[in-house]
Amino acid sequence: MNDYSKKWVYLILLSLVWGSSFILIKKALLGLTPLQLGGLRIVFASLVLFLFGYRSLKTINPKDWKWIIAAGLLSSFFPPFLFALAQTEIDSGVTSIFNSVVPLLTTVVGIVAFGALVTKRQILGVVIGLLGTLALIVSGMEFKPDRNYAYAIFILISALCYAFNINIIKKHLAHLSPLAVTTGSFAVAFIPALLLVSLSGFFAEYQNNEAMHTALWYLLVLAIIGTSIANIIFNKLIYLSSPVFAASVTYLIPLVALLWAVWDGETMNGYQLLGGLIILLGVWLVNRRKRAV
Repeated sequence: MNDYSKKWVYLILLSLVWGSSFILIKKALLGLTPLQLGGLRIVFASLVLFLFGYRSLKTINPKDWKWIIAAGLLSSFFPPFLFALAQTEIDSGVTSIFNSVVPLLTTVVGIVAFGALVTKRQILGVVIGLLGTLALIVSGMEFKPDRNYAYAIFILISALCYAFNINIIKKHLAHLSPLAVTTGSFAVAFIPALLLVSLSGFFAEYQNNEAMHTALWYLLVLAIIGTSIANIIFNKLIYLSSPVFAASVTYLIPLVALLWAVWDGETMNGYQLLGGLIILLGVWLVNRRKRAV
């Protein structure tokens, strides 16, 4: 399979896996706190990566570790906690739509922090996408006033973290294998995550808590498939394509996530769907220049 075919296979596979992550987070939160969920997700994903990726750490040069640390904090440490916290107030389907701003922010970060070239179409796409995000927040507040849509800020912070991570990997870590970058990133996140899990009271509560037992199964799927394996595939996608093409996995993630959300009984109004479509329109405009990459 050539690189062009591979990048599309990776894109579709990631869409299915990460599109299912939001419902898994929702189910795991029925028995775990956001702190426990985020920490355990990192711990289990790290253990899987260490199992078959520890040798790749030898390929990381000392000068690369500052970028590995940055990538680890931005992609492997903060987002698991932020997404779990956001979904205590916002439905899984809506969360997935908010996450669609990743390509927009990837473009903004590339321009501002990494000197990437910009076109008028990309600027228009970013503006349209951000307007769609605002529309989604406002319509959600009216449709479900009992939910705290201020928690959307946690999703947007996560998206910004991913945007920086994508640009860092493409510019500073492209000479390393995807496995080395992913394993190194989780090596950075592992110890602080384990410490937070210990402080969360998980080990004291787990034995006699049936809800935790059930939640842990959802979390294991999320950590092993949706985090460790998916991150390796995503880093491969970054190497095979452009940063914006890699970030455009968020085109398809909401479609998968919304199917799961509907199956689980979640509802959305027409204005929320319109806001989501506006975001995707902005993403399409931003990504259009990169289609041939």
